This record gives sequence, C-alpha cells and structure tokens, in this order.
Amino acid sequence: MEIEKGAGKIAKTLRVLIQDKPGYLGKLTSAIGMAGSNIGDIRLVRMGRTHNTREMTIYVDSEEQLETILDDIAKVEGIIVEEVIDLVHQLHEGGKIAMKSRLPINTIGDIRKLYTPGVASICRDIQKKPELAYRYTAIPNQVAIVTNGTAILGLGNIGAVAGMPVMEGKAALFDRLVNVSGIPILIESLDPQVIIDTVKNIAPTFGAIKLEDIAAPECFAIEDALDEALDIPVMHDDQHGTAVVVLAALLNTTHFSGLMLSKSTIGVIGLGAAGMGISKLLLSYGVKKVIGTDLKAESRDMLEKAGGAAGTLADVMAEANIVIATTGCPGLIKPSMVRKGQVILALSNPNPEITPEDAMAAGASFAADGKSVNNALGFPGIFRGALNVRATRINNKMKIAAAKAIAACAEEGELVPSILHKEVHAKVAEAVERAALESGIIKPWE
Repeated sequence: MEIEKGAGKIAKTLRVLIQDKPGYLGKLTSAIGMAGSNIGDIRLVRMGRTHNTREMTIYVDSEEQLETILDDIAKVEGIIVEEVIDLVHQLHEGGKIAMKSRLPINTIGDIRKLYTPGVASICRDIQKKPELAYRYTAIPNQVAIVTNGTAILGLGNIGAVAGMPVMEGKAALFDRLVNVSGIPILIESLDPQVIIDTVKNIAPTFGAIKLEDIAAPECFAIEDALDEALDIPVMHDDQHGTAVVVLAALLNTTHFSGLMLSKSTIGVIGLGAAGMGISKLLLSYGVKKVIGTDLKAESRDMLEKAGGAAGTLADVMAEANIVIATTGCPGLIKPSMVRKGQVILALSNPNPEITPEDAMAAGASFAADGKSVNNALGFPGIFRGALNVRATRINNKMKIAAAKAIAACAEEGELVPSILHKEVHAKVAEAVERAALESGIIKPWE
C-alpha cells in the first residue's frame, strides 16, 4: 500500500460510486486535478449494473484542501463519494509492533522446555552467575525507547501516550533494519529525576537505552545522569542521531561546495537538542569554529562551555560558511541573509527555515532541507554496533565513525544514502564496533 507521495503530503483514499458511462471517471479526475491534488492508485472495487465503485488515492496538502476537493466532486453529476479513508490512520490501527515468540510452541513438551519446569534450571544458572543473562535471555538485544512526550516531532509537548506511535515507528525500524527489539517506555512526568530513576530501575531489562523526544534543556541532564549511572549505552537520538547524519551530510557537501569541513566556520541556528548535539559533534570532529544562536541565554552559554561561540542570527549568517538551522521556525532565514557560496542546511520539518530553491537562488553553493537528513540513517546501526560488542558507552569516536560510514554509502549525486539502502546500517554497525573496540569501552562476552 502506498502511504505517501512526497514529504508533507497527506494521503487519502476516496471510495467513489461512479456512473458506468464513458467520461465520468474523467470528470472525477479532472475535478481532483483542478483542485491541485495529485492522483495515485485507482482500483476497481465493485461493478454494478449502472454504477461502479472505485478506490482512488489522492495526495493533498491539508484537510482544508481535501474539503475543497470533496465540495467540487459533489457538484459533478453521476459521482458520489461514499467514504474517505485515511491511509495513515488505517496503517496504525492496532499498533505497528508486537512481541512474539522466537520458538515454536506445538506440544506440551515444548511448553515444559521453554516454560516450567525446564526454565527453572536457567533461572538458577543466572542467579549463580548473572552474566549468563546475556547468553540465555533477550536482554542483550533489547533497547528501551524512552520518552516523556515533551518534544514529539514538530508537535511539541503532547504527552508520552500521544507520542507512542512515534516510539512504535522507531521500534519497527529497529526490527526491520538491524534486527534489534526496541521496547517503547512511556513516562508521564516532566520531572527529570522521575525519568532518571525510572530508567535506572528498569535498565536491567535492556542492553541499551535510547532516549527519544525529550525536550531541552532537561534532556541534557537526563542523558548525563543515566550515562554516569549505567554501564550500558545511553543515547538521546534527537541530539546524537541527528548530529551523526548531519555530519555525514556535511562530509559529502565538500563534493558539491568545494569547502573543507574542518577549516570552515559553521553556524548553528537553534541550540535545542538537535542543534546542541550537532554543535558538540562538529567540535569533536575538529571543526575549528562553531558559532551558534538561540533565544535562550542558557543554550548560548552551554555552547560556549562546549567550546563554541555564541552570537546573533545576523552574526551567524555573516560569518558562517556553512549554516545549519534546527529552529522549527519556517521562513526564519530570508534570501537577503544568504551570502554567495554558503552551504545552507535548513533542517526543520515539515517546513524549513528557507527552502533549498530559495537558498540556491540567493547564491548558496549548496542547500538542503530536513527531508534529506533523517536520523533513522544513524540510530539503528549505532545501537546494533554497540550491542554487538557490549559497549558501555556511545562516545564521539563511535558517532564520527558512524557518520563516515553513512557518508561513504551515498551514491553519486546523493547527500546521504536512502534509509532503505541495503548496506548502510550494517556498515554503520561495523564502524561503530571498531570504534568501540579501539576506545576500550566494552565488556567481554562470557
């Protein structure tokens, strides 16, 4: 089933009763096209004596546009819209993930071996030697996907339960791309200490912790506290997963812009979780000057403590060779601010701070938006690699290795490879494994 055609489009399926005479299907498609919608699949559902029923997928920009299309169709003689089906809602019915047994259960003998009484011997073995849990349980392949729902996509603080579809999506990607079991953990609390204590208490169930969609600045303290308290990897994806993919993109922009990354002045507009993570990783990579701006003084101070420089929006646009924007403010960067030869990555979704087309027209040597830079290119392989070698941390060396692996998988003309590139996640995992081994932050397997 086709779910989306272009980022930002809403997919709907119209179930339409059409008079079975020449020209009526054409009238329907004309009405839809005149309203500015693209048309996808058309499928015959049922043939009647005088009318046929068809399902037609259309792509609209908004619910308001959909209503306009329905009004226009209602004016066409011989056509009746019976139902509007939302493909995304339909896909999510019942959730997107499930926990299932890896073993067949066909006989009472199977039950006696995998459950009681046979399981008792495994429990006793682990009691005597806890390390055996990494051999005889799913723990080393499970990642907790933890959120309190305070920064869900571009929706803001909508609560942990409302964020569950995102956590399920992350879990589905873990399973599909790297065969990791991602388990969503929803914590309905704004208190960082509650989140820290909760994760510490459930940590024995998991081989790693993935923090997700937790707002800044609380996310920084939560990650630091858990990283210090636990001996398994902890990574806030909004910071570090995004930073890894941005670094990969920047490594490839040299092909398009002629800039040398380490010697460039890089400007970061918006120092929330993503902006701060990007800034810190670039400094760790060896970029000599990172200048950032944010409305919050504490965010600017944090960047300065990390080794960057704080400034205004005007300072960033005037000084930076490469500009990265993560503000969530569409249209923030005006074409008049763009200097000839700059690289502009305006990453806010669904609407960037400046469109790539406008940036290029204003003189940028290269420009891209958030549709091209997706952190799902990074986190699956990073966690797979960390789990494979039982890393106790995910450090900057591992993140930089991941970024280089992603950049190397891009094909000619690509900024970064597709999320569904058949090798990228395995290559990232391999690079992360090597970096972890070289860093000496692993636990030997029994």
